[in-house]
Amino acid sequence: MRELLVPYQFEFFRNGLIVATIAGALCGLVGVFVVQRGMSYIGHGLSHAIFGGFAVSALVGVSYFIGAGLWGIAAAFAINGVTRRKTIGADAAIGVVTTASFALGLALFAVFGRAGRSFDAALFGSVLGVSSTDVLVIAGVAVAATLVVVFQYRPLLFTTFDPEVAAASGIRTARVEGLLMLILAATILSTMRVLGVTLIAATIVIPAVVARMLTDSFGRLLVYSTIIGGACGAIGMNLSYHADIQSGPTIVLTGALFFIVAFAVSSLRAARRRRLPLAALGA
Repeated sequence: MRELLVPYQFEFFRNGLIVATIAGALCGLVGVFVVQRGMSYIGHGLSHAIFGGFAVSALVGVSYFIGAGLWGIAAAFAINGVTRRKTIGADAAIGVVTTASFALGLALFAVFGRAGRSFDAALFGSVLGVSSTDVLVIAGVAVAATLVVVFQYRPLLFTTFDPEVAAASGIRTARVEGLLMLILAATILSTMRVLGVTLIAATIVIPAVVARMLTDSFGRLLVYSTIIGGACGAIGMNLSYHADIQSGPTIVLTGALFFIVAFAVSSLRAARRRRLPLAALGA
């Protein structure tokens, strides 16, 4: 038991644990809207697009949050614009835009040779890169996302499940979708140092999928997904320290374990419900 508490004496671990927990909860909250709208590919693509901004800001010497932030916001609104057009498939267009941005980031690091610890942290996440500033930034994004969900609950709900009916009801769906993309971009930007660009999409999707197997209520879905995401972050961070594995992969694997357990439980419940009518007929 004493050995489990050893990492808590280090400030970098305490900062990492706080950030990972908040990041997991934030991704779980935002992930509900992403999953319910079938936007998982957008979360994946946007995380790769922001990596291009990370590379540019690192090479130019601009603050990561400013450079990658502006890049991410521009990419988010570009993706939102693409998804609203019917000329070509949205998934194909987003795949081209986001993978090109990711490839640009890799090419810039290869040409100018400024890869290293920050490069690995951006790709896979690293607790060593977490600072007090990161804690404040991700906490601010989490508070902002929570306020948006609370005060825009009904517009987000209607736009998520039936955007056409929402538009007919007078809801400005374009504005709501743009707001959601902005929150998604801010979530990815603030959590990239801990979770890594290659794994953020999983931390956004998994808690929402697990929560969906536990409830049919949208309100409870938001609460469950947020709690599951936070738990994955906290547990994953502790496991990453003791197993000496990067934080991002460990958090995702923790979420995957949650998914396996929830899937097994829901499958057993479904099988039990199917057997009950048969047993009643046999009686």
